[in-house]
Amino acid sequence: MSAIQIKALTYNIHKGYTTGNRKFMLESMRDRITETEADIVFLQEIHGTAIQTDAQKRKFSYPEQPHFEFLADQAWPHYAYGRNAIYRKGDHGNAILSRYPFVAWENIDVSKFPRSSRSILHGIIEIPGAAKPLHTLCVHLGLLEQERKEQLQALTARIDQHVPGDEPMIIAGDFNDWRRRAENHLHDDLNLTELFAELQGRHARTFPVWAPLLPVDRIYYRGITPLSCDRLCRGHWRDLSDHAALAGVFALACADNDS
Repeated sequence: MSAIQIKALTYNIHKGYTTGNRKFMLESMRDRITETEADIVFLQEIHGTAIQTDAQKRKFSYPEQPHFEFLADQAWPHYAYGRNAIYRKGDHGNAILSRYPFVAWENIDVSKFPRSSRSILHGIIEIPGAAKPLHTLCVHLGLLEQERKEQLQALTARIDQHVPGDEPMIIAGDFNDWRRRAENHLHDDLNLTELFAELQGRHARTFPVWAPLLPVDRIYYRGITPLSCDRLCRGHWRDLSDHAALAGVFALACADNDS
């Protein structure tokens, strides 16, 4: 039975900086992400507009275009960006980069506190030859448990109302769920499976990147077949963001298999 292979990557890029904001590494991040040859990239904490102070200009060199466009470069001709934090020096949020076109996308505000702006970026991607469109949701949940609980309820409602049960879906991002409470909503309520838990028996530990301890980053899926997964935290990846990146390969049903 034929299928289309899709490679997904999720990465909290820490606004392009290393831990402690010591170095601005966006160009190196672009190189590493491009090397993965991912078809769909889920990004958190990425700048849309970034205005440099005089001190930053002396120390760092920002690209002139929005940072998600800089990362997309030649590899991902399609992208969506959702702001979830706006401040005097710019804004940042979530982005999805894709080799394939978006049918539609929407950014859903799930902020619970003024100083903790969060959103869910929901993109629907048309993959040539696929039986159904692929729903992609990029998330970055809050640091407080009650905040995350309400955001997971909002995520559940979004999926119930806007994602048909027979259409494939990938949800990826930084869940800040080190206590592993998200399963109650995503697995029990929505029948979603977490990639690393399924293939390796436990969630991948992704933070901090130099000694991963907390399993905060995840890749959940429904309606597609998992093939492989990888945590990217060694070599050059160790010198970039404070999070490890996660990659996964899936098999997506072809149109001629639709029955």
